[in-house]
Amino acid sequence: MVNGCELRMRHIMRDGKMLCIPMDHGVSNGPITGLEDPSSIISSCDKLGLTSIIINKGIIRTLKAPPHVGILVHFSASTSLSPYPNRKMITGTVDEAIRLGADGVSLHINIGSKEEPEMLEQLGTAATQCHSWGMPLLAMMYPRGENIPDPHDPETVAHTARIGAECGADIVKTLYTGDPDSFRRVVKGTPVPVVIAGGPKVETDLEILKMTADAMGAGAAGVTYGRNIFAHAAPPKMVAALAGIIFDSMSAEEAAKRLV
Repeated sequence: MVNGCELRMRHIMRDGKMLCIPMDHGVSNGPITGLEDPSSIISSCDKLGLTSIIINKGIIRTLKAPPHVGILVHFSASTSLSPYPNRKMITGTVDEAIRLGADGVSLHINIGSKEEPEMLEQLGTAATQCHSWGMPLLAMMYPRGENIPDPHDPETVAHTARIGAECGADIVKTLYTGDPDSFRRVVKGTPVPVVIAGGPKVETDLEILKMTADAMGAGAAGVTYGRNIFAHAAPPKMVAALAGIIFDSMSAEEAAKRLV
């Protein structure tokens, strides 16, 4: 029997794969390049292979029209102006997400920071609430903080991703380890879909496409790229190129032709 969580998961993913633009950066960094008008980015990309977006609850209310893609509402917040930028606080509830019409909830958890204990408590509590309502939970699991010398270390990333699954997340977003072999171990050790973050904007388009192809080949369920899409010179073309890799198994070089 189909349940609510499965129905919503099918709205934020397609055939078990995800191409998502996180646009929650406005709280932490303000109206950065590309996010001055989130509605325009969404409307220009939402029929080109995009499956979902991650936005804060206030932005949902300002959308000019309902998007054709799934919406995950982000309920974690901290700012670059704070003396504690790694300390993420809860900004909403699952019943609020339902009232907003969201298809899922997103939380950001920093593993290795001194604030880790309270963020793990937030994750566990949110997972319980989400499961009660049949609401998918995406956990952004980042190795980040005083106890993390190398955030891309494969063992550290594998541990961090596994924590998200262990605490009840339905989808885990984490860092790519830099090569398919090590990331394959991350995916194998995480019993829920794993999607990768894009991180800072890369130097070349081929670089982000190659990382995507390598991650998908290692078993990733998709990508959640922010700046590498919304700060791109042509966000719709980048979405189309990424869709070619994720859904059509194109190589990075083949997908790059969609950027011309």
